[in-house]
Amino acid sequence: MPALTPDTIRTLTETLADLTDYLRENPDLDEALALVEPLLDEYTGLPVQFADTLRALARAVQEHPDLPRTAQADLLVTELRTAAWEQADQHTLHYVLDDLRDLPADSVAGEPGCCWCR
Repeated sequence: MPALTPDTIRTLTETLADLTDYLRENPDLDEALALVEPLLDEYTGLPVQFADTLRALARAVQEHPDLPRTAQADLLVTELRTAAWEQADQHTLHYVLDDLRDLPADSVAGEPGCCWCR
């Protein structure tokens, strides 16, 4: 594995920004879903990976020998771990992709109009 640098992480965030820009241009829905799918994978997607990253950072901060053991440091570690839990809770977003894929099929098969109009 190549060494990680701030530049490699910036490249990653720039790629995400490019994806966001692309999605704002009204791409084909199937293509858009295919591009986003790896990001929202239940096990390896961004919410899970970012949660793991935050927990690892909290551990690195907590175990660093040069950092003081203070209430402020403990609070910052707790905030990182809380943020990690909040991110991990977003792992269910992969279900949204499944529901989005089902929408076109439902709308074509269904009758026009809402339930009140039928």
